[in-house]
Amino acid sequence: MGKFEIKNVKTGIKFNLKAGNGEVIATSEVYTTEAACRKGIASVQTNAPIAPVENQTTEGFAVEKNPKFEVYLDKAGEYRFRLKARNGEIIAASEGYKALAGCMNGIDSVRRNAADSPIVKLED
Repeated sequence: MGKFEIKNVKTGIKFNLKAGNGEVIATSEVYTTEAACRKGIASVQTNAPIAPVENQTTEGFAVEKNPKFEVYLDKAGEYRFRLKARNGEIIAASEGYKALAGCMNGIDSVRRNAADSPIVKLED
């Protein structure tokens, strides 16, 4: 089972969703308070299992309604995804993947791990 790790960073508080193997599969923006960070986690837990995938790397892709996972190519040519909430805010984002299949596996892992993963607050 995965877990959400809340940690302090220089500019605020953020979370990482880790898979059962310890790999980071999604990360958040930086929040100003722990309460806001926990709301972000709750949003991921609610939205990830039901969000369709909008693959923006294919020509003529179908535009999905929020919440959704957006798959795109970054400036380095790597595949990435971001999870958007119902209001269009980005609530989680991935690291870069060399192949589309790896990116899609990352989305699947977020879906599997988000709903029931425990939340752990890392101490400084």
